[in-house]
Amino acid sequence: MGEGDPAEIVFKTGGVAIVRWMTRHKFVLITFGVVGIAFLSLPVVRFEEPTNTILEDPDGELLSARITVDGQWRFPECDSVPFKISQCIRYYEDEYFRVHPGVNPVSLTKALFRNIRAKRIVSGGSTITMQVVRLSRKGKPRTVIQKVIEMVLAMRLELSLKKEEIFGLYASYAPFGGNVVGMDAASWRYYGRPACKLSWGEAATLAVLPNAPSLIYPGRNQKGLLAKRDGLLEKLEEKGLLDPVSCDLAKSEPLPSRPHPLPQLTPHLLDRAEKEGHGGQRVVTTIDKGLQERVTGLVERHHQHLKQNEIHNAAVLVIHIPDRKVIAYVGNTSSEDEGSGRFVDIIAAPRSSGSILKPLLYTFMLDEGEILPDNLVADIPTHISGYSPLNFDRTYSGAVPASTALVRSLNVPAVRMLRSYGLEKFHSKLQTLGFTTIGNGPGHYGLTLILGGAEVCLWDLCRVYTGMANSLNHIRDYEYRYDPGEYVAPSYVFNPDPGDGSAGPVPDLKSSGIMSAASIWYCFETLTELERPTREGSWEQFSSSKTIAWKTGTSFGYRDAWAVGLTPDYLVGIWVGNADGEGRPGLTGVNVAAPLMFDAFGLLPSTAWFEPPYDEMTEIEVCTTSGFRAGPDCEATEVRMVPEAGEKMEVCPYHRIVHLDHSEQFRVHSDCYETGQMVNTSWFVLPPVMEWYYKRNDPHYHTLPPFFPGCGEGNEQPMEMIYPKETRQVFIPRGLDGQLSRVVFEAAHRETGATIHWHLDDQYLGETSLIHQLEFLAPEGMHTLTLVDSDGNILVKRFEVVGE
Repeated sequence: MGEGDPAEIVFKTGGVAIVRWMTRHKFVLITFGVVGIAFLSLPVVRFEEPTNTILEDPDGELLSARITVDGQWRFPECDSVPFKISQCIRYYEDEYFRVHPGVNPVSLTKALFRNIRAKRIVSGGSTITMQVVRLSRKGKPRTVIQKVIEMVLAMRLELSLKKEEIFGLYASYAPFGGNVVGMDAASWRYYGRPACKLSWGEAATLAVLPNAPSLIYPGRNQKGLLAKRDGLLEKLEEKGLLDPVSCDLAKSEPLPSRPHPLPQLTPHLLDRAEKEGHGGQRVVTTIDKGLQERVTGLVERHHQHLKQNEIHNAAVLVIHIPDRKVIAYVGNTSSEDEGSGRFVDIIAAPRSSGSILKPLLYTFMLDEGEILPDNLVADIPTHISGYSPLNFDRTYSGAVPASTALVRSLNVPAVRMLRSYGLEKFHSKLQTLGFTTIGNGPGHYGLTLILGGAEVCLWDLCRVYTGMANSLNHIRDYEYRYDPGEYVAPSYVFNPDPGDGSAGPVPDLKSSGIMSAASIWYCFETLTELERPTREGSWEQFSSSKTIAWKTGTSFGYRDAWAVGLTPDYLVGIWVGNADGEGRPGLTGVNVAAPLMFDAFGLLPSTAWFEPPYDEMTEIEVCTTSGFRAGPDCEATEVRMVPEAGEKMEVCPYHRIVHLDHSEQFRVHSDCYETGQMVNTSWFVLPPVMEWYYKRNDPHYHTLPPFFPGCGEGNEQPMEMIYPKETRQVFIPRGLDGQLSRVVFEAAHRETGATIHWHLDDQYLGETSLIHQLEFLAPEGMHTLTLVDSDGNILVKRFEVVGE
């Protein structure tokens, strides 16, 4: 444009005019600006009322719910509204909700004329958006000024949220009569099922309730409620949502009478969820509702029998092992007996472990080559620093295979194995496995750690055994590497699959695990034995169509009965007892926990057994009698697959070459017999104490023949102390008079009919035959005990008596 161009003149003149107008009216512009900013800055509605904690199964079925602190059934906000409910609410409350900006002038005008004709307020003309605003501003009077404020806030809300979100807020916070707030709570309270499963008649009934919840309430003023519901159904028919037949069927449906109690199928899991930060939330769980109901029924049936013996509490945890999902969680019985402790979540409660940790020690020792699956371990009287463990039946087998000791849950072999393995090392391993209740140092527990000296909870116990099972399940897929995350806690919170076919992130695999898959496999194989000893000394034969690795435990004083069983796919953990710690006769793992465990497995599908992890195994020659690696003197041997660490195991210490005379009735040696006439043979020889008890239980055990007359005993020591043995100090309690009590000393002799003469500090005490026990009084201080048998063999034991 050139100078003097008409267009340029108009542009400049117009611009100047605009500037002058804005200058003259700047106050008006500022006012509009402030109002605009204030309008856009108004807060979006907020609902701060407490909501119920609710647990659902993956299909949306309600498992448990807890009423809020203000006594309301107010479920957490719903993320969607089912079609039938949404249509019923929209056509009853706000037909043009989808098109208006938060305020409907037509509805307001109609409401105004209705109120004028009625000379009272009969209609408010509020949209759903305005009702959401009003619900969020509780306590505000229903005046014209407040109505205007609601209209402004409603338009502001429409700018902030999507229509679906606003509709969801209405469905979540609208009153539905009594203490019921929100569509979801109303659906369960009045119909006992989720909103998505309501019929047209039921959906229409709920839709009309918020309009006058104090006047129209299920079980009260049924005629008014029926009229409103049927009117809505007829409108739906007019709009083409229902055909005449469907409308008539919906109108024939009965109205709800009284509110239904909400399901309380997982009350203890609800407690756990609230403690773990899920209070006031909708938690979709991994619980299988059908299985939960059946397991709960099992617990109640067993409880009916157990309460006859004043046993009031039991807990069951079922885990789907491959994905570590909790599929059943029964934290306690529903006992109504006063003081029964039914509100205690036993699954999370620390309880004495009894023998339930023994499989872990067995697995650790296999893993480090300190035992083979079936090598003999000593089962003899044992005294360690004043501690004397006893088997429950107070008998001894002399020597038993390690696997048998585990199946029979023998205490003495377990304590001796723990001492051999190392208390500190075992304690450290348990810490690595994450047992949260074993918080003290190893010295606090001592060797009783393996017999129930520490407390564990069923949750931790099942977590660890689940991790062991998954180590086996994944070992081939992970190419014989290990996922450190195998032992993380199982989950009860449902996380849907991503849906893209992915298998999730690849774990950070390690070359070794806490326990090798091979040692775990041998442990589980050992625990598949169905016949177990009872505490009464008999044997219980359990019946199961499934191969299950299982272990029981019983705490001191019959206070806790445990059972844990697993297959590659499922784990069942059981605790039975009294929450207050009261012991009861017969309260043992085998008697009361194992039957419940097998019944629970009867509800689960059958699965294949674990595949042996052959790449972590090696073949070695094993002595069939002792279970140790075969030595040169072992006669009967076989090749077995064992964990790789088993190659480090010592050779059989019990077979040796024995020299016999030509008749093979006497032992001889080169100092007393012609070498050329000797017969050399392999003989299975246990130490005297082990032999003393072993030969009582094994008629096939042959003791060594006596020495040939004139040959003496050679270098053989036929005697061995039973008590005191390892210890150099003997702690003796004092009586009420302050004097030391008498103490019983015990020895074993290889010859059944041998006589032993006892001497204390060169003073003769007496003699024993057959059973070599002698009671005497020993003063405090150092002493020398000397034993002499009829053949002149001498055994000397130095010890110190300490008064307590």
